[in-house]
Amino acid sequence: MKILSFTVALLATALFASDGMSQSKPETIELWPAGKIPYAIANSAVQEKADPGNDGIARISNVTVPTLAVYLPPKEKATGVGVMVCPGGGYRILAIGHEGEDIARWLNEQGIAAFVLKYRLPDDRTSSQKNLVPLSDAMRGMQLIRQNAQKWGLKANKVGVMGFSAGGHLASTLSTHFDKPNEGAGVQPDVARPDFSILMYPVISFGQFAHSGSRESLIGKNASQEQIDLYSNEKQVTAKTPPTFLVHALDDKAVPVENSIQYYLALKAAGVPAEMHLYPTGGHGFALRTQGKGTLEGWPEALKGWLKGMSK
Repeated sequence: MKILSFTVALLATALFASDGMSQSKPETIELWPAGKIPYAIANSAVQEKADPGNDGIARISNVTVPTLAVYLPPKEKATGVGVMVCPGGGYRILAIGHEGEDIARWLNEQGIAAFVLKYRLPDDRTSSQKNLVPLSDAMRGMQLIRQNAQKWGLKANKVGVMGFSAGGHLASTLSTHFDKPNEGAGVQPDVARPDFSILMYPVISFGQFAHSGSRESLIGKNASQEQIDLYSNEKQVTAKTPPTFLVHALDDKAVPVENSIQYYLALKAAGVPAEMHLYPTGGHGFALRTQGKGTLEGWPEALKGWLKGMSK
């Protein structure tokens, strides 16, 4: 009996250790070589801050050194698909917990490698062209993922982007601006372009239905109409824009549902495959926290089915 008890204890310990490893911190890599971060202005007065959040939402602000956190699925489940995840936060903070880490682990459960992008936020104190800073980091993130595709067990032509709220604006900007000039990033269009995009209650338009906080953070309060149009991504869709999956709640008071609707219609007009799921209730910023929110609980299953098509 003692031998059996000892064996069971060993087995339990091994299982616990294995589970602990699966929940261990991911590999984190810096996007840019030291001293070569594009558009960066050194400012020691600006220090990155992490807030665990009493409301259960972990936040990061004042990002000056952007990184990519690598979450790989178990090899036996791996599909070869990768997704770069862009948390939201109005271009002021990053909701890195529920719109980053939680999503990465959910993607891993589907056999998908996830890469959480801790991108720099637009800030005149730390950047010379703040409107180009988040996009430069996103382009570089795509470059690093593709460069390391073999190492991470990925198919280089199966790498997409997923964004939430303002992170959805960044993801849609990457999907529509990948071939626009950005000398600071120095990433070729075919490398920067995602193979697909997943946009969760995204900020899309900087016009009538804009989330004013995101717009002001990225391009300022006195932006020209030219700048407003440039970053209204429904106006930047072309036939080259990648296939897109959209999720939005009709009662979203922060980012009007028209943002997703306008983008979907632009994709349809350009002949780009798109799937949109609109839910009557859910509000904003829900991510995977859908319990008790009616039909909204079904969005992860809908995405799971769509992603199977992207993995073929």
